[in-house]
Amino acid sequence: MITVKTFVFNPFSENTYILYDETKECVIIDPGCFDSNEQAEITSFINDNQLFPKYILITHGHIDHVLGVNYLKNKFDIPVWVPKEEEATYNAVPSYAGSYGFENYSHTPANYLISEGEEILFGSSSLKTILAPGHSAGHVAFVNIQENICIGGDILFSGSIGRVDLPGGDYDTLITSIKEKLFVLNDAMVVYPGHGATTTIKIEKESNPYFA
Repeated sequence: MITVKTFVFNPFSENTYILYDETKECVIIDPGCFDSNEQAEITSFINDNQLFPKYILITHGHIDHVLGVNYLKNKFDIPVWVPKEEEATYNAVPSYAGSYGFENYSHTPANYLISEGEEILFGSSSLKTILAPGHSAGHVAFVNIQENICIGGDILFSGSIGRVDLPGGDYDTLITSIKEKLFVLNDAMVVYPGHGATTTIKIEKESNPYFA
């Protein structure tokens, strides 16, 4: 059984997730930790729970979701997996990090590019990759159907959707992605978004104002 641990990091209040099971092997998804206190918080959790990080997984390449990649890659000597269609967005972060106040940002190239439908294995668990662009050009979600877990990044929020005014964003594409890629999942599917509280597919289908 997968356990999901949530951290809220950086000035954007970004949700970073660690997923692990009874084997203690884990994946770190969208690490937004940047300052020393945030780095210590996530490192202490991993060490205190005797976890073994296997991969860093990225849903999309916006700065708030990747601030901790370099630190964690070097700390635990693990590869960075980035969606194939999102590599350019991810690699653009150094060009604007300073303008957001992150002058000390250090970039780490992807070690592996993830394709849609790809299964990611850790411990005795797995996640399936779902391509759902619209917030960014190559945004993905990571889903475990059996356990009703969807790590959704900035696609769908509780009562809202991801913004579409950044490079690679498109409103119609995002709406289509949500309808055709997320709303076809189980109603009981819990969505762990990139910001804010968790929700479910059922709740968003019934009450999200963008789909009324």
